[in-house]
Order: sequence, then structure tokens, then C-alpha cells
Amino acid sequence: MDAQASRSLATHLRGALRLAHGAWQHTARLALDIALPTLCVACREPVDGEGVCAGCWAKLSFIAPPYCPRLGIPFVYDPGPDLLSMEAIANPPAYARARAAVRYDDVARTLVHALKYQDRTDLAPAMGRWMARAGRELLDDADVLVPVPLHWRRGWSRRYNQSGALARVIERQTGVKLAAEALRRVRPTQQQIGLSRAQRASNVQGAFKVAPDRTADIHGRRVVLIDDVLTTGATTDACARALLRARAASVDVLVFARVVDTFKAPI
Repeated sequence: MDAQASRSLATHLRGALRLAHGAWQHTARLALDIALPTLCVACREPVDGEGVCAGCWAKLSFIAPPYCPRLGIPFVYDPGPDLLSMEAIANPPAYARARAAVRYDDVARTLVHALKYQDRTDLAPAMGRWMARAGRELLDDADVLVPVPLHWRRGWSRRYNQSGALARVIERQTGVKLAAEALRRVRPTQQQIGLSRAQRASNVQGAFKVAPDRTADIHGRRVVLIDDVLTTGATTDACARALLRARAASVDVLVFARVVDTFKAPI
């Protein structure tokens, strides 16, 4: 079997596995919905709807202007148009703009961990809609959505990619095409949690590549990269560099939550 046939077979197998898992997950969730009330993912109180009660929803810190036009970091006061944050000036990223729906606080962390590690894919529709609203200016200009990929080993153990789940919601909300398989994580990396900024950057260096058979999805396109959390930006920066090497016209970043250092003021 030649290399192209092997890649095609692998792609079909991944698709079949995703479909099988999706069918099983839907059946299991339906059974649970009949047997048990839905609980708020943050406080465990019964809730009717999307997994977050009104009290916890009110505790989410949604990001709105004024914020850094490059990084989307919220400012405590309006410094005037087009003024960048200190971080954007000191460490400009490979991507053009970043936007996030909420600050990464206690409730946001609980939502992200539930989606990521506890199979709470029922949270993705609400989180994705909030992201689509926060990233409207990016999405209005976009040609294609690309989720930050998992390495296939981690994807096998986790069974789904949370960034892909969010990207599918945003695709349905906006009509921007999703290129789910365009970007690949070509080598496994350790968890970024607990690593310094320099260690995070080193950990993901060279970890991402646009698949040779998917370059047409990226070449000349305005890409919005989708992820769940933006911390130091090391992962999104590495992904953006891989997309730009594949001749993307531009790369923006849209995440559900971002870590905000409230002690850094704009310049």
C-alpha cells in the first residue's frame, strides 16, 4: 500500500471512529437525560438547559471593549483607539489578532475542564455561541476555521477534540467553513500545565504542520484558529506559524477563555 492510500485509509478510519463515538455518546446522553436531571457544571444545582445555572452564568466575566486590538486583553480603562498592551509590544505573536469570550476564572475553568476531560460535549453549543459573538470581527473576515489539533494518541484516549467541538458550533453559527483535518500535531507534547512561558514555547516548537493533502484549504485563506484557552499563547503561536508557512493569508485566534494579567496596563 502506497503512502497516499495509507493516509486515505487512516482518514476514513478516523471518520468512522468519530461517527461511532458520536452515536454512542448521543444514546448515552439521552438515557441520562431521561433518568437524571441536568446539573449545573459549576455548582451542581439542577438546571434546565445548557449546563450552567443563572447564578454561575452571572459570575462569568465576559470580555468586552476596551481591549488590546492585537491580543484582546481587556483594559481597565479606555486608553484610546489602536493602543496596544505592553505584552503585544514586548512579545508580538505570529497571529494577527486574538479574541476570547471570557476571562479564565473559576467558573470558566470548570466549564473548560468539564468539556475537555469529563465528556461534557453538551457545553460546547453555549460556549461556541459565546465565542462566535466575541469573535464577530474576526469571523466576518474569515475564510476557514481551523481547530488546534490533538496528537492522535491523546485524541484516542480523550475520544474527541474539544477545540474541534467548539469549531463545529461556530461553523454552524457563522457559515465559515471548517477545515478540521488541515492542521496536524505531528509529534506528541507534554501537558502545558505547570510549565513556564519558555518551557511552553519549547514544548510545542515544531509540533504542528499543515497536512500536505490539505494545503489547498489554507493557501491564500484568512484563517481563524480555534482553541479552548489562551494562556501564554505558545500553542496558538506555534499553530499560527505552521499555517503561515503553508501560505495562509492571515491567522487570527478565537478562544473560549483567556488568562488575563490584571496588573499589566496598556502603554
